Order: sequence, then structure tokens, then C-alpha cells
Amino acid sequence: MDHVALQLSIVICTYNRAQYLPNALRSLNDQSANGKSYEVIVVDNASTDATQDVCRKLIPQLTNTTFSYYQEKQQGASFARNTGATFAKAPLLCFMDDDAVAHTDFVERIVTFFSGYPEAGGLGGRIVPLYIPEEPSWMSYYVSSLVGHFHYAEKVTEFRGGKFPFESNMTIPTALFREVGGFNEAIPGVVGTARVGGEGKELCIRISKLGHAIYYDPSVIVKHVVETNKLTPSYLARVAQGIGKGERIRTKSVSNRAFNLKTIEYVAKLQAAILIGLYYIIRRESEKTGPVIRFRISALRGLLQK
Repeated sequence: MDHVALQLSIVICTYNRAQYLPNALRSLNDQSANGKSYEVIVVDNASTDATQDVCRKLIPQLTNTTFSYYQEKQQGASFARNTGATFAKAPLLCFMDDDAVAHTDFVERIVTFFSGYPEAGGLGGRIVPLYIPEEPSWMSYYVSSLVGHFHYAEKVTEFRGGKFPFESNMTIPTALFREVGGFNEAIPGVVGTARVGGEGKELCIRISKLGHAIYYDPSVIVKHVVETNKLTPSYLARVAQGIGKGERIRTKSVSNRAFNLKTIEYVAKLQAAILIGLYYIIRRESEKTGPVIRFRISALRGLLQK
């Protein structure tokens, strides 16, 4: 029998998603790739729901590949992802969310990409919102990033202009991830209901500074569950403020000039959001105006809060 090398370690950090985690794990079990070529590492980030019981019952039933379960008591996605990474055995390290569902060729396409771009410092893929029960009428392209929607280009493309993958569909060479020290835990991501976002961007910036190109491949796809009843103005404000908070931490660690430039950028984006809002009013889609403007106000507020 031919030997199949382990090529990809997939880390899923999970917090109180017992309802959706099984679909995420089953999607990774039911891959087109040989099960011996990848592994799945689940990190329970101090869940208070039935997550632990779900994992203990479900994982033994998933036999196509190797699943392992660990716990990280320190709340924060960056802590949990870093913990998962310490157990990774494969040369490629992938991160996926606990409420995402991977396409059946997810693993295969990641491995294929890196076989063609062995020098790549990272890879991001497409994230398609799976609205439950349906997409809200007020949702627009300019707000959809807050619920995880991500599509950068129609073909394999190097990220440019400060754009980088989202954490819920991101792959980094394991050795490079460890070389740069993993996720910056000062930008923890989701911590309960609190958010300090942009941890993936900050990681990719450090990788880029070492001279490594990071790419986007639209064929590497996950669907991301979005419960529309939870998309309240206060929830979206917390997400947007978390983006601003993360950018404050990141830019302040660089220099005051970097922070000031980011502030100017955010003010300009707010001005653009007002124009976009007026455009929607003219098109008689005024329900989309408020969310677009509130997004940029909340992000600026998060950036400026000490």
C-alpha cells in the first residue's frame, strides 16, 4: 500500500457553537482528499454549552481522518488558535471557524495550491455567507464583511493594498507560523461577546515583512453560518468597533504616524460611507443606508477609544 504523507493540519477553535460545530466537523471528515493526508484539531475555548459532550460523542464517529480535541481556558480566538497550532503535525496549518462548512474539495484544493506555489507565505480562500433563514434586505456588499463574507478575486491572486485573508479560511506553512510567533495574543479576536479583531491581518503583515507573498484562491471555499436574528445594530456595532480596536493596537505598536494615517483612512471611509448611503437612498434602497454608515462610525469609534 502506498504511503500517504500528512500534509495539512486544520485547527478549529470553538466557543459555544454546539449547534453548528457538528456540521463543520462532518464537512471536514467528508473530504475528497485521502484522510491520511490531513488532520483536524478542535480547541474548545472554555465553552459553557454542550460543546464538550458533542465532541466526545461525535469525534469517535468521524473515521475518515484523525480528529483530536483539546481545551484552552484563556478566552480569545488567538489563544485557542495558537494552542491548536502547537499540536499540528503537518507542514501546512489551516484555520477554519466552528460555524463554517467546508466544500468537499477544501483540503484537496489547499494542498494543490501549495504544490504549485511552494514559496507562498499564506493562502486565503472564499467565504460565502449561509444566511439563516435568509439574507436581510438591509445587507449590502459594504456591510457583509462584518458577517464573514469574503471574496477577493476571480482567480488566484496575490493580496495587495493591505488586504489579507480572513481567519476563518486561512492557511499558513506551519514552520513559518511558528517562526513569526503565531497570532498576536494582544489582539485576541472574539472573547465572549467582546471583540478585538484583525488578528489574521496582523499575522499576515508580519509574514509579508519577511518577504513572503500571501495569495487568494477563490476555489478554496467555506460557507459561513449567519443567524440573521442575531444581526442587531448593537451586535454589528461590537464587530465593527472590534475591527477598529484591533487596528488601534496594531498601528500603535508600529508608530504614532501609522496610527494617525489609519485615523485619516477611517475618516475618509466614513465620508465614503455617507456617499454610498445617499446612493442607496437614490436607488430607493434606503434600508441599506443606515448599516453602511453605522459600520464606519463604529469602526472609527473603536479606533479612537483608549
